[in-house]
Amino acid sequence: MPTNYGSKRTVVGAHYGLRDWLSQRATAALMALFTIIVLAQLLLSQGPIGYDLWAGIFAHQWMKVLTFAVIVGLAWHAWVGVRDIFMDYIKPVGVRLVLQVLAIVWLVGCAGWGMQILWRL
Repeated sequence: MPTNYGSKRTVVGAHYGLRDWLSQRATAALMALFTIIVLAQLLLSQGPIGYDLWAGIFAHQWMKVLTFAVIVGLAWHAWVGVRDIFMDYIKPVGVRLVLQVLAIVWLVGCAGWGMQILWRL
């Protein structure tokens, strides 16, 4: 009779635990820092808020690198959350796989679009 506990237990599903928890906290902290920086630049700016101000904020290389990191972090943050939801609530493996592939394609497309907008400025 096979044992279903102890070191021989087969682990499937959402077994990523601490790594995913930490990655979501790290990406959330990065996004919060980015939000604070952008808000500070907007609040400390002179004149009306228009295209020139936004282009000026994102013209500096360090801001482009930070925005790039935030876009990648946002995509990773969303992937971890969506993947966990799919693993918890979508039981048929084929349906779950299709949804995960569609989510990956959507997230990569959104991240690519964000990069295109960022590096065009």
